[in-house]
Amino acid sequence: MKCTQFYPVIMTDKVQETADFYVSNFRFKPAFESDWYLHLQSTEDEAVNIAVLDGSHETVPESGRGKAAGLIINFEVEDVDAEYARATKAGLPILLALRDEVFGQRHFITQDPNGVLIDVIKPIPPTGDFAAQYVS
Repeated sequence: MKCTQFYPVIMTDKVQETADFYVSNFRFKPAFESDWYLHLQSTEDEAVNIAVLDGSHETVPESGRGKAAGLIINFEVEDVDAEYARATKAGLPILLALRDEVFGQRHFITQDPNGVLIDVIKPIPPTGDFAAQYVS
């Protein structure tokens, strides 16, 4: 399969609220807007996209309808400390405070209005046994 684009689609009953959250807090802009689906594109990199879909819409097979659950969206960024300062200033819920992990991440975790976790990450060198687990 030759994939031409890949992006998450968050199913929710809070379509506009969820889209507004990503526009306000993660620098996305609408590329397509309807009352049941919004396609968002990063204002900093057009290859970075996310969509928001009414989970009860008829285009979703009945057996798959609902809301997002058990999902973490990762954003790898250049300056995680600046993003953490911005997120805390904006009053976003901080579920995991900014910290370094031995497996090679400096990160924090917040969440969107649906409870979808958002892990904002800056890769850092891993330490100890984790360094050997990376494939070159």
